[in-house]
Amino acid sequence: MDARSLPLNEKYTRPAPARMAPLAKLPVFWSLDGKPVVVAGGSDAAAWKAELLVACGAEVHVYCAEDELSDVMRGLIGQAIASLPEGIQQPPPSVLPDISPSRREIGRRRRGCSPSWVDSTDALSVKASPDANEGRRWTKTPAVASISPREGEMSGRTKGGNHACRGQILHHPEAWHPDIFGHAALALADCETDEDARAFFTAAVAAGVPVNIIDKPAYCQFQFGSIVNRSPVIVSISTDGAAPILAQAIRRRIETLLPAALKQWAELAQALRERVSDRLAPGQPRRAFWERFVDRAFAGNQPPGEDAARTLLADAERLGGAPATGRVTLVGAGPGDAELLTLKAVRALQAADVILFDDLVSEEVLELARREAKRLLVGKRGGRTSCRQEDINDMMVRLAKAGKRVVRLKSGDPMIFGRAGEEIARLEAEGIPVDVVPGITAASAMASRLGLSLTHRDHAQSVRFVTGHSRDGGLPKDMNWSALADPHTTNVFYMGGRTAPLIAARLIGEGASPATPVVIVSNVSRPTERQWRGTLENVGEGIALIGYDDPVLIAIGGSLAASVCVTQHAATIQAQ
Repeated sequence: MDARSLPLNEKYTRPAPARMAPLAKLPVFWSLDGKPVVVAGGSDAAAWKAELLVACGAEVHVYCAEDELSDVMRGLIGQAIASLPEGIQQPPPSVLPDISPSRREIGRRRRGCSPSWVDSTDALSVKASPDANEGRRWTKTPAVASISPREGEMSGRTKGGNHACRGQILHHPEAWHPDIFGHAALALADCETDEDARAFFTAAVAAGVPVNIIDKPAYCQFQFGSIVNRSPVIVSISTDGAAPILAQAIRRRIETLLPAALKQWAELAQALRERVSDRLAPGQPRRAFWERFVDRAFAGNQPPGEDAARTLLADAERLGGAPATGRVTLVGAGPGDAELLTLKAVRALQAADVILFDDLVSEEVLELARREAKRLLVGKRGGRTSCRQEDINDMMVRLAKAGKRVVRLKSGDPMIFGRAGEEIARLEAEGIPVDVVPGITAASAMASRLGLSLTHRDHAQSVRFVTGHSRDGGLPKDMNWSALADPHTTNVFYMGGRTAPLIAARLIGEGASPATPVVIVSNVSRPTERQWRGTLENVGEGIALIGYDDPVLIAIGGSLAASVCVTQHAATIQAQ
C-alpha cells in the first residue's frame, strides 16, 4: 500500500514532485583508456586539455606546426633529442590512419615532417624519423616536467592521481585535415576564428566524432567541467558555459569538504566490492555495510589502516548472518529553504529506502534525497483532507519490519507540533529502532528573516510556541490565556490563520493592549514568503491580506517593536 491508497475522506490531489529537475547537459564519465583523441592546435589551452586527456589514459594526437607550439605544449611533448639505447621497444603505432603529404589539406601544413611521441607512463619522449623502409627510429628526450593546469580543470591531479594507466601523446607537426579523425573517440581544437572552428566542427561531425572547440560553446557537442580529483572519486562541475568562475568557486568549496584520504578509501572500496557482494545480498544489509564504510571514510582525514580490509570483511560476514532489521528516523525538514537543513538531515535523506513526507516539505528539500528512495506523500494540513495519523503509523511499522530504512520527513522540527510523540510511542511499542534529527522550527526561521530577537531583554523574558487551533478547528479550551496576555512574553502561534481574529479578541479580553505589535508571516523562508506588520487590534485586516491557504505564523509581543525600530533605522541610514 502506498500513500495514494491510504484511506482518505476524499481524493488527495497534490502530486509528488518530479524526481529529476531539468538538466542543461547530461553529466557522463567516459573511459578513454587507450583510445585515440585528436587535438588540433598547440596553444596553452590545447596543452591543458591534452594533459587532462593523457591523465585519463587517452592516446592523444596533437596536430600543429612545430613553430606554432606554445612553450607549455612544447614542455608536454618534449624537444630535447637524445639517442635511445638499443633494445628499447618502440611505442605502439597509432590506430589512426597514417598521414602522408599527398592527402588533402586544410590550412598550412609542414611537409616531410614525422610525428614525435610522448609516453608519459615511463616519463620519456621520443621522436621518429622515417627511413627508406618507412620504419621508425625512436630517440630519447628528458622526462617532461608536470604542467600546471588551468584553475578548475585538473585540480588535485597530482594528489588524487588516476587508477588507470596514463596515456600517450603523438605530435604530428602539421595542420589538421579531414582524414585525421579515423577511429578517434573525441576531437578537440583551439581555433582563432569562427570560420576555422566551423570547418573543424563540420569535419568532426561528418566523421561521427564528438567535438569540442575551446572557448567557442556554439561549436561544442560536449563540455569540460571544473574537476575535483580524488580518483577513482571524481567530481565534475558544470555551469553549461554560463559562469566558469562560479564553477571554480564551487570546486574550491567541494575541495574543502572532501578529505584527501578519500582516494585511498575509494580504492579500498574498489578492492572489496566483489567480496562484499559475495557475502551480502542486495538490499538493506549491503546498504548498511557501505553506510558504515562511508562513516569510517569521513571520520577523519586518515587513509585506511593496514587491517581495514580484514575488519570490513568481518563486518560484512556479521551483517550477512543477521536478520534484516529496519529503522525509522524522524527528520526535520525546516521551514522550506533547503539550505537550512542540517548535515545530519541530508545524510539521513541520502541513506533512506523510503521517505514519507508531509505536504509542507519543499521540493528543494526532497531533491537532496537519494534518487533510488521511494517517496510517499502523506500530507496532513489543518482544515483540509489529510492522511490519517493511524495509517501513517501503520505504514512506518510495516516498512521498518520489512527491513527498510524509513525517513519520516516533517516540515520544521519533528518535536514541535509534528505529532512525533504519537509516532515514537507506536514504533517503540513495536520494538522498532527510532531516532530523531531536529530541524529549524518555523518560529526561529521567522525571527532570523525579520531580524528580531524573540526574547529581547528590554521587552520579553520568555517565548511561547502556541497551537492556533484545537482538534475541532476552534480555539484550544485548555490554554492559560491570561498567561499568554503577559506583556513580557512573546507568543508565536502556529496554524492560527483561520482563528487569528479569535486569538486577538481573546488576548485583548485577558488584558493585552490592543496596540501590542503583531507580525504575520506566510511561507517563511520560501520565495513566496509574505509579511504583514500591525497591532493586535487589526489582526483581522492582516490575515485577510496574507490569507491562510499557506502555512501562517502569528507573532505577538513587545519584542516585535524592537524589530520595527531596527528596520526603520536601517532604512534611514540607507536613504542617507
